[in-house]
Amino acid sequence: MPQIKIVVARQEVRGRLNDTVTAGKVWDILPITTTINLWGEEIYFSIPLAAPPEKAVETVAAGDIAYWSEGQAMCLFLGKTPISRGTEIRAASPVNIIGRIEATKELLKQVKDGDEIVVRR
Repeated sequence: MPQIKIVVARQEVRGRLNDTVTAGKVWDILPITTTINLWGEEIYFSIPLAAPPEKAVETVAAGDIAYWSEGQAMCLFLGKTPISRGTEIRAASPVNIIGRIEATKELLKQVKDGDEIVVRR
């Protein structure tokens, strides 16, 4: 599992990518520098990749890194989204789980919509 570094709001978060086709495609386009969007306790951002669903799921776990085919975006799930039910964490639509991050909800206190994010090898 290749390791990645994510830098946002002066915080560096480490993560690992899974051994999947989509994760490999993300690895190939790194580094990425863009701006974030917040949706509940999810950080997401557009990336220059068009990949189809790959065992896509709607519910995820805190710490999951996902690729959202419908929005061509990378997602960092840190907690509930506006459409979560009960204790689940629910994506806007199915996502490909491509890895895990070591971040906690504390990161959310440091970031805001429009902050720059860098994802690199």
